[in-house]
Amino acid sequence: MMAACAALCVGLLSAVAAETPAAPPMAASKPTLYVVGDSTANSPAPIQGWGTPFGAYFDPARVTVLNKARGGRSSRSYIHEGLWDGIVKDLKPGDFVLLQFGHNDGGTPSANRAGDRPSLPGLGEETKDFPNPAGQTETVHTFGFYMRKMVADAKAKGATVIVLSCTVRNIWRDGKADHGPGSFGPWAADVAKAQGVPFVDLSSIVADKYDVLGKEKVVPFYGPTDTTHSTPAGADYNATSVVSGLKALKDSPFVALLSDKGRAVATADVKYVTQNAPGAGATGK
Repeated sequence: MMAACAALCVGLLSAVAAETPAAPPMAASKPTLYVVGDSTANSPAPIQGWGTPFGAYFDPARVTVLNKARGGRSSRSYIHEGLWDGIVKDLKPGDFVLLQFGHNDGGTPSANRAGDRPSLPGLGEETKDFPNPAGQTETVHTFGFYMRKMVADAKAKGATVIVLSCTVRNIWRDGKADHGPGSFGPWAADVAKAQGVPFVDLSSIVADKYDVLGKEKVVPFYGPTDTTHSTPAGADYNATSVVSGLKALKDSPFVALLSDKGRAVATADVKYVTQNAPGAGATGK
């Protein structure tokens, strides 16, 4: 009798267990999307960088967008001042890093300026030592060296890196918008290819759209005496351009993270993005 009751109880419990849905798996931690760059991505009012309105294009329930760009920084000074180390410390697998430098990397390093920011030109491994006003010596590397370091550091933490070319200045030549500061766009593209990470040619996305709009309609996107930094209207225009480029990536992981506002942004032509398979190698120096 007791054996029969025990068997009946086991049967009932098994039946209940079969009808009870399994508990859902614990959700993975929400990823963070970092914007890393200079004042064209983060500036105080009355100007504004594109990283400020950028967050509104993403669903905060799915991703946290942090604008870690800092005005006046180059790839060199962002690392030298410890700003990059602060990001690497917090990076976790599944995070994203948008990397954009170049506006402040040009020029010649000087031994006489505190907070000096130019990097050496190009992608090579050459270095040059400069004494700073505090009497210390800093070994200055190339733009490519600093960009490679940031990409490699982020990848080592399990983050996905997207390299962007610079925003464009309000400079026009023969009726066409200028595509950006010197060789930094092609150098950024080469870094992305060598490191096997995607590249978004933001310079061309924006400049080509400017050409369609025409110079007069672009005027409100910049301050009255500023050809580099954007007004809030210009910042939002650049932010939508970044979103459009991210959506154009093959099997883009960003599409699932967008808000309704982000989903409404038209996807850029695939000619503006390069997927870059890991180990693809550089195109040159």
